[in-house]
Amino acid sequence: MPNSLYYGDNLDVLREHVKDESVDLIYLDPPFNSDRDYNILFDSPKGEQSEAQIVAFKDSWQWGDQAESEFDDIVRGQNVGVAEMIQSMRRFLGENDMMAYLVMMAGRLLELRRVLKPTGSLYLHCDSTASHYLKIVLDAVFGKENYRNEIIWKRSNPKSHISRNFPTCTDTLLRYTKTNDYFYRQPYETHDPVYVESAYRYTDENGQYRLLPLLNPNDNRPNLTYEFLGITRVWRWTKERMEKAYREGIVVQAKPGAVPQYKKYLSESKGKTVTNCWTDIQQASGKESMGYPTQKPVALLERIIQASSNAGDIVLDPFCGCGTAVYAAQKLGRGWIGIDITHLAIALIEKRLKDAFPGIGFDVHGTPKDLSGARDLAARDKYQFQWWACSLVNAQPWQGHKKGADGGIDGLIYFQDEPKAHKKIVVSVKGGGNVNVAMVRDLAHVVEREKAAIGLFVTLTEPTGPMLKEAASAGFYASAANGKKYRKLQILTVSGLLDGTERPEYLDLSIGITFKKAARENKKSEQSPLF
Repeated sequence: MPNSLYYGDNLDVLREHVKDESVDLIYLDPPFNSDRDYNILFDSPKGEQSEAQIVAFKDSWQWGDQAESEFDDIVRGQNVGVAEMIQSMRRFLGENDMMAYLVMMAGRLLELRRVLKPTGSLYLHCDSTASHYLKIVLDAVFGKENYRNEIIWKRSNPKSHISRNFPTCTDTLLRYTKTNDYFYRQPYETHDPVYVESAYRYTDENGQYRLLPLLNPNDNRPNLTYEFLGITRVWRWTKERMEKAYREGIVVQAKPGAVPQYKKYLSESKGKTVTNCWTDIQQASGKESMGYPTQKPVALLERIIQASSNAGDIVLDPFCGCGTAVYAAQKLGRGWIGIDITHLAIALIEKRLKDAFPGIGFDVHGTPKDLSGARDLAARDKYQFQWWACSLVNAQPWQGHKKGADGGIDGLIYFQDEPKAHKKIVVSVKGGGNVNVAMVRDLAHVVEREKAAIGLFVTLTEPTGPMLKEAASAGFYASAANGKKYRKLQILTVSGLLDGTERPEYLDLSIGITFKKAARENKKSEQSPLF
C-alpha cells in the first residue's frame, strides 16, 4: 500500500504486507555492522545541557538464536544459489558478528527481490566494513549479470587528525536490477563555469558552442567510409546526414584540407554527465539535519529516485531511519513505503513529513491504535512503549535505554510562554499494571529537582483516587504570557490521549522546538494518479 509507514521488523513486514513485484525502486541504508552505538540528539534551548539523547540503534550484530533461525530459513528456501553461498560464507567466516549481519541481510534481500518489479532497481548503501561481502550476497540474490554499478559517494572531507590509515570519507552504493529490462534515466549536473568558459569558447548568432570531432573511433565501418570536403575518413555520421549538417552550418572546416568538425551549442548540452563517483553532494546539515545518526542528504536520494523511477512509481525503504528516502519520494511525486524497527524513527518521520508537507495523508501501521495495542507493546518492549508514549504528547525521549539511567525522566518538552525564555516539562511514562501515589510524589520531586514548570504523568493504567488527589495538591504553574494557571502535575492516560479526550495543558508561543522541525516544502509535491 503506497504512502505507508510500518513499525516492525522489516522481514516480517515485507512478508506480510508487501505484494510480489509491487515496488519500482528500493533504497536501503542498513546498519553497516560498524560495532558502534548511534545516538540521536534533539533540539533544546540555548543554555540547556544536551543530555536529551537516546541510542537510536546499536550497529552491531551477534550470532545467536535469531541468526541461526534465519540461516536455517535461507538454507531451506527455494533459492539454491543463495543457500550455497550463505553456507560457504559460514564455513569461511565462522559464527561471528559479521556472519550474523550477512545472514540478516541475505534473508531481507531475498524478500526485497520478491517485491521488486521486473523493471525495478535496488540501491544498497554501505561502507567498506562489509561492502565486499554484501556484493557477493547481492550477486547470489539478484544474479551477477544484474549488477550495474558501484557508486562512490564522497560524504565528507577527510578528517585532519593523524591516523595509521588513510582517513575515510566515502560510502558505497551497490546498484542492482531485477532483470535486464530496467528503467534508467541518466542524471546530469550543472557545468562548472570555468569549464564552460574554456570549452564553449566560440560564439555565433545561435549562442556559445564548441567544436567536436566527426571521426568514428571504429575504423572498420565501410558504410561510414567516404570522401567529404576532400577528406576520406571513417566518419561518425552517414554521408547524407553530414551533407545536411554542412548546409545548415553545423559542420565547419577551418581551412581546406583540415578535418571537418561540428558545432555543439551550450544550449543543447544537458549538463555534466554524472558518473559513478559522486563528489558534489554534501552531508545533511543546517536546516535539513534532523539530528538523526547516519542521516543521508535529500539531494542524494533525489538523484537516485530521479535516475531509477518515474512520477507515480513506488519507492521502498526498509531501513528508513529518519525518513529521507520517503521524504524525497513525496517531494518528487512518488508513492512510498517506509519500514523501521523503532517507534522513535516512525514518530520522527511522521512529524518530518507533516512539517514539510502540510495536509499530507499517509497510513501508519504497527503502532498502537487502541488500548489493547498499547498494552501489547508495553508487555513486549518497555522502552519502545516509552518512546511511543512520549510521541503521544510530542515529547522527546530522554537519554538512553539503560536501566536506572533516566533519573525519573522518560521524556522532555521545551516550551515558550514569554519572549526569550524557555520552560521545561518533564514526562514520566508508566506502562505497568500497577500505579500508585508514590509514583506521583516521585515525579513532583523530579519537577522540583529539574526546575521544570510542569510534570506529565502518562499512564497505561487508570490512576487511583489518591494519585489524582496528590497531583492536585502540587498546585499550579502560572503562565507568564496570560496569567492563566495550569496544573503543576498532570496525569494523562494512554486511552485518553489516543481518543483525543485528554491532552497536556500549557501555553506554547513558540513553533515547537522539542523535535527538530523540517523545513516546509514551498513547492507542492507532485501527486501521481495512484493517489
